[in-house]
Amino acid sequence: MLIFTNMSKQIKPIAIYLPQFHPIPENDEWWGKGFTEWTNVTKAKPLFKDHYQPHLPADLGFYDLRLEEARLAQEELAKSKGIHGFCYYHYWFNGKRVLEEPLKRKLNNPKEDLPFMMCWANENWTRIWNGGESDVLLKQEYSAEDDYTHIQELIKHFKDSRYIKVNGKPMFIIYRPNLFPDIRSTIALWRAEVKKAGFPDLYIGCTKTTDYENLLNESGFDFAFEFQPSFSNRPESIKNTLLRRYFNEFLRKIKATVKNKYELVYDYEAFSNLQINRGFKANCYPTITPMWDNSSRRKVNYFILHNSTPDKYKHWLKHIKENYPWEEMPEPFLFINAWNEWAEGNHIEPCQKWGTAYLDATKEILSK
Repeated sequence: MLIFTNMSKQIKPIAIYLPQFHPIPENDEWWGKGFTEWTNVTKAKPLFKDHYQPHLPADLGFYDLRLEEARLAQEELAKSKGIHGFCYYHYWFNGKRVLEEPLKRKLNNPKEDLPFMMCWANENWTRIWNGGESDVLLKQEYSAEDDYTHIQELIKHFKDSRYIKVNGKPMFIIYRPNLFPDIRSTIALWRAEVKKAGFPDLYIGCTKTTDYENLLNESGFDFAFEFQPSFSNRPESIKNTLLRRYFNEFLRKIKATVKNKYELVYDYEAFSNLQINRGFKANCYPTITPMWDNSSRRKVNYFILHNSTPDKYKHWLKHIKENYPWEEMPEPFLFINAWNEWAEGNHIEPCQKWGTAYLDATKEILSK
């Protein structure tokens, strides 16, 4: 007798989604009138031979996410390539929201029917992009009162039929759980309020850190997701004298100094092979990145994965599919970082170099 295991299951890719493609008053004040993510993207220049910069959009163009047409075009493209949903970065500072307009407009538009969820990017907003990490623009401050106000706002999103749920539980991620003074109390309050709102519970996760198992066992999280690229798991940097000479010249020109070990360049294939060899962890959703290069956004402390190609991405993705920990996960989600992080050279949206090749590779591997 033949026994088929998990043949009916299919991995559900969720692409992380950046909403910073429309002007807001805060960015106008801090970075100049009309600033959006495209501002940094179009200024990028190659730093060494064969360096892929700038990353410029193709099929969807330089869109403005205030426009329904732009958001619908994104969703139609995502659906056509097998993307299950978007995970929107959510920015909340003690009751103040920023960059919320694209998701707000989606909620009011039934034509935008792609499933979605949210990840709270709960860091201070600083001038880290240009080396000013200590210059805080928006500060996170935690309290029980803010926890209550925040979950009431989140519940409005959870009630949307398009919101991604697991066994009826809204799925939500906290990016930096270690910044909380008492994350256990926050989660307990949130679970109670979500149940009062009529849901069976909250399905809450965090970014995988070195102590993520403690976060799952002691703090009350249900799952982790493995943010990629994993900056703590890197191969040897590319050893190239001319490359280093150019970097030194570049750094002198901008009067910067090498501040830490991340300001290096790594081969994408070597990096992805390291991730493949790590295996999978219990209650931790795998994540893949198609490419990464945040040198257009950061003047210092940038991190570059060099020589990414759709075929190398496909090799990593195929490994995830063939070794997916089906029995450990209530839903077979895979996170893709990212849909549209253009200023971090981190996108599966079509670009002028690769077109739809990364999306095509995603569909080819995951839809078989």
